[in-house]
Amino acid sequence: MSISAFSVLVRLRTWILVAGLTALLVAIGAALGGPFLYAFAAIAVLMNAAGYWFSDRIALRASRARPLPRDEAPRLHEVVAELAGRAGLPMPRLYLVDAEQPNAFATGRNPRHAAIAVTRGLLTELTHEQVRGVLAHELAHVRNRDTLVCSIAAMISGGIAAIANIFQFTLLFGGDEESPLGLIGELVAIIVAPLAAMLLQLGVTRQREYFADATAAGLLGEGRPLADALEQLERGAGEAPMAVNPATASLYITNPLGRVGLSRLFSTHPPTADRVRRLRSYDSALAAQFA
Repeated sequence: MSISAFSVLVRLRTWILVAGLTALLVAIGAALGGPFLYAFAAIAVLMNAAGYWFSDRIALRASRARPLPRDEAPRLHEVVAELAGRAGLPMPRLYLVDAEQPNAFATGRNPRHAAIAVTRGLLTELTHEQVRGVLAHELAHVRNRDTLVCSIAAMISGGIAAIANIFQFTLLFGGDEESPLGLIGELVAIIVAPLAAMLLQLGVTRQREYFADATAAGLLGEGRPLADALEQLERGAGEAPMAVNPATASLYITNPLGRVGLSRLFSTHPPTADRVRRLRSYDSALAAQFA
């Protein structure tokens, strides 16, 4: 399968999964019955509209990112400008997250409104080549137009989790004791919906990480810088987990949350070791062509 055909397939599959998340939110309202169906349908529409127009502002504010001016990080701006030129993209806005863990994410509804946020740890703990690899990955998300769909998926998934928490709270204080169907709907909202939303979000994000890695390797001409960076980022996440909303963790290049036990099975990111193996295989295949 060609790269372009694979890109179309990934985009189609991703939008189907986002539609599934939207349908799940409406289904919660249907299970609760009465006016909830119309209310949750309206919420779904509003979340998709807000995700389209304000996804970058929401993601940046949630991460407490601040604008990173050129005079504060001139070398970083130069690298991003060079890689953006290679990718045929306009220069994105740059932001800084004051966190020790090395990490980064991209957001924005399209390349003209894209933003890349990097943590302080990324700039202090990684080498220049590794930082370049991470930036290539984030620009790959912008080029592949992943930022919008992943932001919308994160918003809907977070909304479903918040609704589940609300109904869990109300159920503890009595709930709808007169209506068995209402009680079933609340149980669905509390137990089934968040799990289904998480599984759908896994389907949205995991394949796109692989595709962004491959695109970044193409921009760099090799996979080694990104592979080395991913290994460093994995160690950093284990040593200094970030306090981020689990729904927005999927936006980062590696999962910023601590990963222990079963949480690894439900990570929004594919295993780092597998991503590194694919990147190093890219280099091996490239070297074989010129051997």
